Amino acid sequence: MAAYVVVESRVSDPERYKAYAALAEQSIAEAGGRYLARGGATETLEGDWAPPRVVVLEFADVDTARRWYESESYRAARAARAGAAELQMVLVEGVPPS
Repeated sequence: MAAYVVVESRVSDPERYKAYAALAEQSIAEAGGRYLARGGATETLEGDWAPPRVVVLEFADVDTARRWYESESYRAARAARAGAAELQMVLVEGVPPS
């Protein structure tokens, strides 16, 4: 069953963030994941959540998403991101196909 990683990011250093983004993209592809949303326009429909940037990733399943997050290639991306952005990230299991 598919799993999704939802990320809210606050970028403080756009130039340094570019290095993270390139490494993250590579690590996601290596894990068989894909972007469903990547920093496009957002609109608050309910509540007061107004994230400046949202990314949604899809992986084959929860275990694959966890392996991606813990992978050496994504650890390198996180190291490159240090001081350039703050992230909030959740992993959510999808629903079974109907």
